[in-house]
Formats: sequence, C-alpha cells, structure tokens
Amino acid sequence: MKAIVHDQLGPADSVLRLVDRDVPEPGPGEVRVRVAVSGVNPTDWKARTGLYGGAATEESVPNQDGAGLVDAIGPDVSGVAVGDRVWVTLAAYQRPGSGTAQEYTVVPADRVFPLATDASFELGASIGIPAITAHRALTVAEDGPTRLGPGSLDGKVVLVAGGAGAVGHAAIQLARWAGAKVIATVSSSAKAAYPTAAGAQHVVIYTDTDAAAQIRELAPDGVDVVVEVAIGANAELDLEVLRPRGTIAIYANNGDKPFSVDIRQNMGLNARYQYVLLYTMGWDKLTEAAEDINAAIEAGALPVGEQAGLPLHHFPLPRTAEAHQAVESGTTGKVLIDIS
Repeated sequence: MKAIVHDQLGPADSVLRLVDRDVPEPGPGEVRVRVAVSGVNPTDWKARTGLYGGAATEESVPNQDGAGLVDAIGPDVSGVAVGDRVWVTLAAYQRPGSGTAQEYTVVPADRVFPLATDASFELGASIGIPAITAHRALTVAEDGPTRLGPGSLDGKVVLVAGGAGAVGHAAIQLARWAGAKVIATVSSSAKAAYPTAAGAQHVVIYTDTDAAAQIRELAPDGVDVVVEVAIGANAELDLEVLRPRGTIAIYANNGDKPFSVDIRQNMGLNARYQYVLLYTMGWDKLTEAAEDINAAIEAGALPVGEQAGLPLHHFPLPRTAEAHQAVESGTTGKVLIDIS
C-alpha cells in the first residue's frame, strides 16, 4: 500500500516521503480502515516539526483524522463490521505508524465512529479534532451542559474567537444546533463571510477599537462561554465581555503572545479558564463528544464546504507535503488529502 512517512523531524518538503508499506493486520481490539480521505490539522504539522519536543524515534505516518470503510476487524471487537462507513480521530496518538496519510490504517476500535450514510468522507475527515475540541469547549462551563443537543444551550451567549478556522467553524455550528446565540470574531472583514455562512448571528472584527462595546451591545449581560484560539492576544477583550461566572475555554494561543492573568479582575468576575487538549481529556469525554457530533451530523447541522463557511482544499496523497504546508501557512478552510 502507499503511505506517507517520516523518520526525522523537520520541514514537510524535506522529511515527508511516499513509500510502499505492507498492509497491517488488526490485532485484538483493533480495526483496519481503508482510508478514503485524511484530514490535516495544525497538531499534525506541529508534531512533524518537533514543536511538541522530542525527536523522531521510528518511522511515523502523519495525520490524526480520516474517514473511510472498515476493511477488517481483529478479535474482541464488537459494534463495528467490515464495510461500515466510519470516521477516525487520534489515529496516530501513541501509535506513530497509524496516521491516516496512508491507504490503510489500523487503530483501536474506540477511535472509530460510525459515519452517516448520507455524510461524505470529506465531512468525516473534517470533524475529528476540530469538532471534538469545539464540543469540549462548549461543555466545560460551571453550570453546564456536559452534553450537546437541541436546546442544551438555550439562553446562552457563545463568543467564538477565530470564527473562520476549523475549530471555530465547528463551535459555531454546534452552538447554534444546541440553541445558543453565537457571536464570532475574525481578523478582517474579508473573513466575516465564513462564520456568517457557518451560522453565527453576529460577526465582530476583533481589531476594531470598539470591539468590546460591539459585543456588549449584542450581549448586555455578558458572554457565557468564550471559545478561545488566541488567549494571549484576546485576554483583555474576553474579560471585558465575559459575564460573572463565565468560562473562557482555551484550545490554542495563535500568535504566541504571552498570557498573564489579572487576579483582581478575574476574581471579580468569578471567571473560569478551561484548557482544552484532546490527547488528555479522557476517552469517556471523547466518546461522548463523538456521539453528540454524530447526532448533529444526522440533523444536518455540521456541513462543510464553501457554502457552509469552511472551504475545502484537496490534495492527492503524493502531495501531502504541500497539504501540510498549506495548514502551516494558515490557509483558511479545511485541508484534506484524497487517499482512495
């Protein structure tokens, strides 16, 4: 089978290469998936460049997310059958050879989730890390909810920072599906169309000098939950618009601006900061998120593509390095690799 591998850390065009590998066999508790589409996330290029630290110790296949067909199952696997349409996430977590940038991957069965018959493989490859991250961010507030569904966020105001990104896109859609009022921020008017297409009722340019006043006009009592992509840059704005006992869920710090906490201001608000990282959030929480995400897909609430506010950028498997470079350079939308 064809696969993209690297055994060194470094630039995509230097370390990623296309090779032939043997088709792996699933062991106990494992599922083999014939990958149709692989999704590329920032975590993939960060791992490949060594941004997370460490060094490459074995041949690795990049990419955590993907979608395709179950091709074989190992012993002690139930609830999934050969031929099932599925999406997978965290495929390469603690399994360097199981990334989705290859024709077949073997992963633990608990990382495999059903994909609705009317949902495309490109949707399946787009939802994993972004949608689960968004789900977690929307379910960590002090007064809940812990699960998402129609009506679960009724009466809540959600502020999605970076509404043009993949996580922001999923957060907007899930929050709207759950009944929240959604305000999104973007860096420029040119990007405002993306969160609007995703379903945000209001979009604010966060560089406007009166951005906080604009948000306060839309949410006089303050924002319940902030889904935050750049806490260092946005901390001051977030506190200006947060309601007492509100939550700031931090899943990234784009721009790497240092973040410090004003104790008095945060204490006055009884503010809650929740960091979000899928690798350590627990498989029970990840499974619950996947169930809710699948319910949203069944309801037609998580579309992708230009009309839904998340442009799709397709690359063939031999051009995986270019796909990684596109994500690394900040391409707006979702980067996908067509495998089979």
